[in-house]
Amino acid sequence: MYLILSHNDLDGVSCGIVARCAFGAKADLRYNSVEGLDHQVKRYLETFKEKGTQADYLFITDLSVNEENEAGLTEYSEAGGKVKLIDHHKTALHLNRHHWGSVQVQYDDGRLASATSLFYDYLIQHGLLTPNAALDEYVELVRQYDTWEWDEKGNTKAKRLNDLFYLLSIDEFEEKMVERLQRQDSFDFDDFEQKVLDMEEEKIERYVRRKRRELVQTFIQERCVGIVHAESYHSELGNELGRDNPHFDYIAIINMGGRKISFRTIHDHIDVSEIAGVHGGGGHAKAAGCSLTKDAYKLYVGEPFLLEPVRVDAFRNVYNVKGSPFGCLYDNRKGDLFFIYANRSEWVVEMNGEKESGSYASFEEAEMYMKRNYQASLVRDERFVKHLMQFRAGKTR
Repeated sequence: MYLILSHNDLDGVSCGIVARCAFGAKADLRYNSVEGLDHQVKRYLETFKEKGTQADYLFITDLSVNEENEAGLTEYSEAGGKVKLIDHHKTALHLNRHHWGSVQVQYDDGRLASATSLFYDYLIQHGLLTPNAALDEYVELVRQYDTWEWDEKGNTKAKRLNDLFYLLSIDEFEEKMVERLQRQDSFDFDDFEQKVLDMEEEKIERYVRRKRRELVQTFIQERCVGIVHAESYHSELGNELGRDNPHFDYIAIINMGGRKISFRTIHDHIDVSEIAGVHGGGGHAKAAGCSLTKDAYKLYVGEPFLLEPVRVDAFRNVYNVKGSPFGCLYDNRKGDLFFIYANRSEWVVEMNGEKESGSYASFEEAEMYMKRNYQASLVRDERFVKHLMQFRAGKTR
């Protein structure tokens, strides 16, 4: 028997799917939350000590273990137990000091790794799985989704695979994928799945539109943070809200029912796995998470609770558009007016007709300053034209 303990997201469950393709009925698959894995490993090691029973091989994928289980797995391995931990999170790199640990964040060619792609490579290299075109494509879709590379490449098929995963139960998804990967020459969705996924995309778009109007802004440990409460579509929310509001260093998505926080960022200079690590969590540089601890609750829920949501920028404008060298107009809840315009090679911010100190090399920098400090939003064309007629005309005479 091959025991596979893995994460319960698409990447983790896909490790189980690959294992099923390799070992068939001999694969015992158990999917865990980040917190649940250590309990599972501890029980397994205790059973081994008490009864001496063990799997032919223990694989731990897409998750890492705590210090207690790290020591226990080393002892288990030294006693003859066969174990391999395969992960791709940088917070687990310290486990490479053990011969049973195999943690790799990226490949030599610069591509980020996923647990599924690493496990797939391992099984092929050790003669435990014969690859095929369908498996190759499936594993690559999982890798691109988990590393968010699909967004850069515009590969929506990877995103749709994750959407399908959350529309089905884990057992149903696993059964469908294993059957498909073993009998088809290429990987694709069937007609019914295509229709369901089209409906799901529309549902996600509506959900994101609603959550845009619930987003609040605050500063936590000198970082400008956008906070929203949501139980679904965390990746989509984090990506869309980050793009809409690039002045945020990161987005924090609160799931009160699950008592968890997801962190997302679109910026290369921000590592949200470090932010999650402060509260006992972890993940990737641009996508991470943690439990809603007492301290995290205070910072991300309690203190920001009474804040007003961020006002959404006008999005159907023709004249008052961002980056226009002729200027664009913003206001905030306090009634302050902000005008951003180009002055030769620099960008200037005016507040209520008075120039703010300093200038900026780009429009994006000027807008970031204004939004971070004053929470202003782009006004509609009608307000912009009226402002030009009433106040700006005199300045050009």
